Amino acid sequence: MYKQSFHASAARHFCRMPKENNIELREKAAALPSEPGVYQFINAAGEVIYVGKAKNLRKRVASYFVDSKDLPPKTRIMIRGARDVHHIVTPSESDALLLENNLIKNLQPRYNILLKDDKSYPWIVVRNEPFPRVESTRRMTRDGSRYWGPYSSLTVQKNVLELLHSIYRLRRCRTNLSAEHLARGKYRTCLQYHLGNCRAPCVGQQSEEQYGRDIEMIARTLSGDLRGARKYLEDAMRAAADALDFEEAARYKTRLALLDSYVGRSVVVSSTIGDLDVFALLKDIDTVYCNFVRIVGGAVVNSFTAQFSLGAEDDDRTILTQAIMQISERISGPLTHNVLVPYQPNAELFNGVRFSVPKRGEKLKLMEFALRNARLYRAERLKNLEIEDPARHTERILESLRRELRMTVLPRHIECFDNSNLHGTHPVASCVVFRDAKPSRSEYRHFNIKTVVGADDFVSMREIVGRRYRRILEEGTPLPDLIVIDGGKGQLGAAVAAIGELGIADRVAVIGLAKRLEEVYHPGDPEPYYLDRTGEPLKVIMHLRDEAHRFGLAFHRQKRSQAFIRTELESIAGIGSASVEKLLKRFKTVSAIRKVSVAELSEVVGAARAEAIIAHFLSFRTP
Repeated sequence: MYKQSFHASAARHFCRMPKENNIELREKAAALPSEPGVYQFINAAGEVIYVGKAKNLRKRVASYFVDSKDLPPKTRIMIRGARDVHHIVTPSESDALLLENNLIKNLQPRYNILLKDDKSYPWIVVRNEPFPRVESTRRMTRDGSRYWGPYSSLTVQKNVLELLHSIYRLRRCRTNLSAEHLARGKYRTCLQYHLGNCRAPCVGQQSEEQYGRDIEMIARTLSGDLRGARKYLEDAMRAAADALDFEEAARYKTRLALLDSYVGRSVVVSSTIGDLDVFALLKDIDTVYCNFVRIVGGAVVNSFTAQFSLGAEDDDRTILTQAIMQISERISGPLTHNVLVPYQPNAELFNGVRFSVPKRGEKLKLMEFALRNARLYRAERLKNLEIEDPARHTERILESLRRELRMTVLPRHIECFDNSNLHGTHPVASCVVFRDAKPSRSEYRHFNIKTVVGADDFVSMREIVGRRYRRILEEGTPLPDLIVIDGGKGQLGAAVAAIGELGIADRVAVIGLAKRLEEVYHPGDPEPYYLDRTGEPLKVIMHLRDEAHRFGLAFHRQKRSQAFIRTELESIAGIGSASVEKLLKRFKTVSAIRKVSVAELSEVVGAARAEAIIAHFLSFRTP
């Protein structure tokens, strides 16, 4: 029996400042018992916005008010909206886990981990009725019917249904075949019977007992056990052959071939693994993707990915536990005895189930297979979102960048800097600009390094960053939200020094991206931060870095090419820098100058210099 305590303050609207509200909730937390149980945060409208469990209610609830800076952003928002706290004391922590799960399912609190609407997934249902129909559905109702799925592909589900109907010749009509209706004898055979697709139980051609055996074979087949179905078909084929009914025996042989074809299309893992369930978890900004794989007899018989909204409590163990519990209620049959997971969930909730974390071999490959499925599902969802709602897709990426880089504002305007030189010669730099995570090429800028002699990337970076933002301040144009420096701690320190001299260090975020392992450095933090290599924030930052490198390298090559041309022309006796400028302005390249006549050259630099140029090029020709 649970002891329940409710505070009567949720009935009226609170209009206090968050600080005052936190003081009151802190006092209530201090009065909670030091026993296991479940707590609920209530908002001003009296709605439950979060349900949590605790081994010690007083310590757990009080932890929300120690230092809000240490809490995740979503948890801080949840606490600001809370106006009251309720609690329920339970006999043990495992009872608290069960009660928490039930309350989450019934109340659907906003800040808990919740399974998103999966109405788009089709299921196969065996109806709870006389002579049950086996068909597709997208709605699960608690009427005693049995469900298998969900199927992530409508094509796969359709093929399975066609196989079952081909083998067992089930009825597809919606006729009420209760014993009372059949006794009246008012039904007649339909077209499906004459086409050989149904055995006409409506007119007594097939007994309910015979039909029930077929349904049990179908249930085993959908659960992944094909041995019973194979034995049933083989025995029926032999019986028909012994009775000299070769036409019926041929039909059973055809159905066996269909079953073999279905088995051949299954993904066989191993004949030694046996029966397993696999759960793989993939976290995004505010969404979790959990891929479920069921293996029966060494073959994958079901796999789908469920999408969850991330709650205020985002520790991995809680997320995995909630995901397993909610998925297990939607699959046919209980979890298998052995379940593979990326890390241990709260195993107390799952009686008779042994969770293990694979480290090597075939089981590790299974976990990687499930994780790959989750990644593909996420990529498909994000691609659809980009097409259907580009603005929302952009906001999601920017929010992901903000969270990963620990920024206070969305990085809508990002600038990235890169140096380029060859052994200290022709030093140049580039600045590329991204708006809303996309290149804004019209705002790209080149820089010639003016104050540095030789290869000194640190001083060069300090020069170009200072020049860039000094000009922006003079022109009064907006500063970027984020500056990305292509380089490690040295280049980052130079850039920070430059913006510090301009007095804008507190107005713009700066990070450095090292090339070797894609480490992200923050100013003042000696240790690098590693972004998720499969996540979108790192992809955006790497795109920035690659664009800056490409743009700067192209400018550097152009400068080297121009320098080579000038050096060759200025090496000709009588040709100075002024003559070179005239020649390049008129003919553009050395190749074009080689092909023109003396008369055309004379028009630009005079007859004497034209003769000298022609003689120079002729001296390099082979006799």
